[in-house]
Amino acid sequence: MRTYLSCTPCFARQAWESVSMASGDEAVRERVMRRVLSAISAMDFNRPPPAMGAEIHRIVRRETGDPDPYAGAKSDLTRMALRLLPKLEERVGSSADPLDTALRISIAGNIMDFSITSSMREDAVLETLEDSLRKPFLRGGAGDLAGRLASAQSILFLADNAAEIVFDRPLLSMMPRGRVTVAVKGSPVINDATMEDAGAAGLASVARLIDNGSDVPGTLLESCSPRFRDEFSRAEIVVSKGQGNYETLSDAPREVFFLLRAKCATICEDLGCSMGDILVHRAVPAGSTR
Repeated sequence: MRTYLSCTPCFARQAWESVSMASGDEAVRERVMRRVLSAISAMDFNRPPPAMGAEIHRIVRRETGDPDPYAGAKSDLTRMALRLLPKLEERVGSSADPLDTALRISIAGNIMDFSITSSMREDAVLETLEDSLRKPFLRGGAGDLAGRLASAQSILFLADNAAEIVFDRPLLSMMPRGRVTVAVKGSPVINDATMEDAGAAGLASVARLIDNGSDVPGTLLESCSPRFRDEFSRAEIVVSKGQGNYETLSDAPREVFFLLRAKCATICEDLGCSMGDILVHRAVPAGSTR
């Protein structure tokens, strides 16, 4: 997916929120914002939005000396998600269609996205959860995915945000044991999940964990490690969480199942959906026989 002109205000907002978390020094904040705005003015709109996002957050980290401005916020949100986990597991266990419910819970967790907003209250998360549990999927990809998961020999699950990955645990627990690998980011960027965050969320109890070797807030294959790219190409099924992964992999050279909640107008335009829609979107390269 290319970058749209409408992405530029979001880039500036992200930079301001990030530098405000990292530094209280007005001179540092001004320097960061000037450098970010200069980078935005020169960006290539043919690249996906997370490519620019990565550059913005590198500037913030470099200029402030803070390697992870969102560390505290990620920890707080993960603790909140873990408090909710027993209720999430109960909803799945009592459901007439446990896999469908687990998919909806996983997608509801996508609301915990600091690239959209840095303010996240528990009541807003619970409201989104209830909305996702009752709202119909926009497209029929959920049935396609459910049919494929049971017999899959290898599943690569691309995680999105810290705390959101707690909401992924019921779904991961329903996938074939020993056949699931969860990939997180190689180093901190926004509130995307890293190996440290995956450990805090207890993901090692339900899946094998790897990192993708990248600090891009998505999965930009050219920036990922050779090991990750090999896993990506060999996995029988790739399940991808969140908008950043969709933005970077919508034109991927293989089939990908995207799980997300539409949270911005640009994504809605690209996917042909409405704000707040929940999707299991199956993307297949042109010419594929699958």
